[in-house]
Amino acid sequence: MKMTTSIQPLAACIKAAVTGGTLMLLATSPLAHAQDAAAEKKAEQDVEKIVVVGSRGAPRSVGDSAVPVDVISADEFSKNGPSDMMTLMSAVVPSFNVNTQPINDASTLVRPANLRGLPPDSTLVLVNGKRRHRSAVITFLGGGLSDGSQGPDISTIPSIALKQVEILRDGAAAQYGSDAIAGVINFRLKDNNEGGAIEIKTGQHYDGDGDLRQVSANIGMPFTDNGFANFSTEFKQSDPTSRSVQRGDAAGLVAAGNTNIANPAQVWGSPEVKRDFKLFGNIGLEVAKEKEFYAFGNFAQRDVEGGFYFRNPQSRGGVYSNDSGETLLVGNLDTTKGACPTVGLTGQSFSQISSKVNALPAHCFTFFKSLPGGFTPKFGGIVTDAALAGGLKGTLANGWNFDLSSSYGRSEAEFYIKNTINASMGSATPRDFNAGKYVQQEQAVNYDMNKLIEVDALPYPLAVAAGLEYRIDTFEIYAGDKNSFEVGPLASQGFGIGSNGFPGFKPDDAGSFNRYNYAAYTEFGAEFSDKFRSDFALRFEDYEDFGSTTNAKLTGRYQLNDEVAFRAAASTGFRAPTIGQSTVRNVTTSFTAGKGLVDNATLPPTHPISVLKGGKALTPEESVNLSFGTVVEVDDLYVTLDFFQIKVDDRISQSSSQELTATDIQKLLALGVRDASSFTGVKYFTNDFDTTTKGADFVANYGVDQFGGRTTYALAANWTETTVDRHSDYIWEAKIKQIEEGLPSVRGSFTVSHNQGSWNGYVRLNQYGSYYEDHADSGVVSAADGGLPLYLGAEMTVDAEVTYNFSDNYSIALGASNLFDTLPEENEWAEVLGAKYPTTTVMGFNGGFYYARLTYNF
Repeated sequence: MKMTTSIQPLAACIKAAVTGGTLMLLATSPLAHAQDAAAEKKAEQDVEKIVVVGSRGAPRSVGDSAVPVDVISADEFSKNGPSDMMTLMSAVVPSFNVNTQPINDASTLVRPANLRGLPPDSTLVLVNGKRRHRSAVITFLGGGLSDGSQGPDISTIPSIALKQVEILRDGAAAQYGSDAIAGVINFRLKDNNEGGAIEIKTGQHYDGDGDLRQVSANIGMPFTDNGFANFSTEFKQSDPTSRSVQRGDAAGLVAAGNTNIANPAQVWGSPEVKRDFKLFGNIGLEVAKEKEFYAFGNFAQRDVEGGFYFRNPQSRGGVYSNDSGETLLVGNLDTTKGACPTVGLTGQSFSQISSKVNALPAHCFTFFKSLPGGFTPKFGGIVTDAALAGGLKGTLANGWNFDLSSSYGRSEAEFYIKNTINASMGSATPRDFNAGKYVQQEQAVNYDMNKLIEVDALPYPLAVAAGLEYRIDTFEIYAGDKNSFEVGPLASQGFGIGSNGFPGFKPDDAGSFNRYNYAAYTEFGAEFSDKFRSDFALRFEDYEDFGSTTNAKLTGRYQLNDEVAFRAAASTGFRAPTIGQSTVRNVTTSFTAGKGLVDNATLPPTHPISVLKGGKALTPEESVNLSFGTVVEVDDLYVTLDFFQIKVDDRISQSSSQELTATDIQKLLALGVRDASSFTGVKYFTNDFDTTTKGADFVANYGVDQFGGRTTYALAANWTETTVDRHSDYIWEAKIKQIEEGLPSVRGSFTVSHNQGSWNGYVRLNQYGSYYEDHADSGVVSAADGGLPLYLGAEMTVDAEVTYNFSDNYSIALGASNLFDTLPEENEWAEVLGAKYPTTTVMGFNGGFYYARLTYNF
């Protein structure tokens, strides 16, 4: 581990307070408040954790489930420094991984997260048991593993709105439909009809940046005498961070006399969250005997702005030079006045170049004159998310439980890019652009029913469940402002078209694309004896564009004795390609070995350019899940160990960039593809490869009365390993390594929590295994071939928090995430692009973060 020494004074004080307070709490006299604390914790233990995921029949306790389910209480989320739901989930679930995404286009706005080593859209997300809509953001730069994924945006959910979170770590497509390959996450909202809380949180990184300001509130109210209305809101702002060094090329320009270069020229760090507003509501009302109307929904909007790559004023193609810095790109504004002179760059100092530029005739234009220090764009977006679900559930006269519901979800991502140019427009270019937006809409109607039916051959009633579903998915592309895609007068002379770094969507790209599908499922759960139970589920689903699929799941649980049980499951699954993956158009700027920054177009797989390079219509991913494990419950000790294997065929991902040759471009132009000359390469979504993911999850919890209070010990560990079994010619070696080794194969946490009278606190050790990073998606594994490979070792961090309750209403908490300011190994390629640390590390590269939280409960 590496320890930094540049800790701010306030951070040092809070660090000392948290460390000392935690030690004091654990060492306090065993006589203080012992009876009250023990009674309080015993009452909490008596409340059995009931979950609704894992079976479509009656809810079950966690210990009785035939598949592994984690239950995370609302308190576990509140006792954390991070406030983003992605980071909170990663802190408490070792098999859930997410990283910072500092310079990754739209991934900076909605970060991709991985459960059990699979991409974000392989995990189904539910809210109150209903499918959550996907984000409009498609992850074009996702570190290999998440490339091309389009999953739900769980960052829109405020932690204060949650009653608990249930995580099903098993394939469940046969029960819930598409996307449930890695598992299911169900967010259950608070349903209190009285009381509430207000939280104020503030924090800062040890380096003195990334300031957090957050206010959250929850209130429960009666909804007539027979219902509840519970509302939660959160508003947050956070400042950006920088963990950068000066790029080598920028330092070279400064050494040559160019004092216009910023230091650092390119910032690697967490983006700025200008505003992040969230609102959730949950309503329930008994409208008749054993009949309940319910509704829940949300509105959220956030504005996030991050960094981008530095545009070198002597080598950036399409702006400053089109021959890798040999000569300056000079545009002729009036060819009747003669040709423009050549301005050589090789071996020239800044003053020499400036003199030649200043001597150019008036009709000769170069960006070196107006932007001699280059420029670094800022990319951001406004993400707006809204959803509403409602229905009627209850019990019919014949004993069947029913649930009739309808839901609508909408996600909008409006992109902007600042401090950049449309080079083809020359001096007329604006510096800020609206690049357009994506919109994802999903509508669904569901009818579910279940009943316990007496069967003569069985000692216990047979649990029967069945249901129907109809869904419509829509993906829309809206054009950006005209200047963001304008073909200016200098385009024919080699100047780049569109807002540099993220060209706006053209009217030709805009459109609305939709698809419907319907499904039917059934499930049977039988208890054959006091010791053995089995469930069988079958689901048929038909999609408008690619046809139908049928999937099944079989689970079994055997209770060996009062303390030990064994469980196993086998299932098939699928993930349908999203409408966005089939129709999206986008241009991203990425780093390529040997060529530097290049513009790559992501086009529909059936677009003529894609077809020329091997593209074809998408088909569903198909999976086979196997798992087995054991559950041990002895008094206050609860232990589970589960092994799993997930085979996924025809996985959908972006292809590696396919270079467009001069011959390719001429063929496309002849076919009428007018913008073929705008791209260096093309990517498209494709059923690219097959994988096998194996792993194990270990969970152990133990509670004991000691030190005058109640102490809980919790150990959670995950081992996951993925192998690429088959791949096409369009996937590169670096991407294979990212998929197989891009996440730590081992992650674990050990938490000691202690409650004693007015005090409580915890200490958590987080272990992260070794991993591989293809830095900046260079695309080549070998450094000798121009790649930027990083092989990083294992690391450990420590989190701690101490809380004091002034009364039943007021409490204050002081805490630190990464208490000892542990940082990952430094990036050996830091001078290439300026990132001091590896950017995909799950443990984060910002170092320690201290915080304070004031809570008022009423």
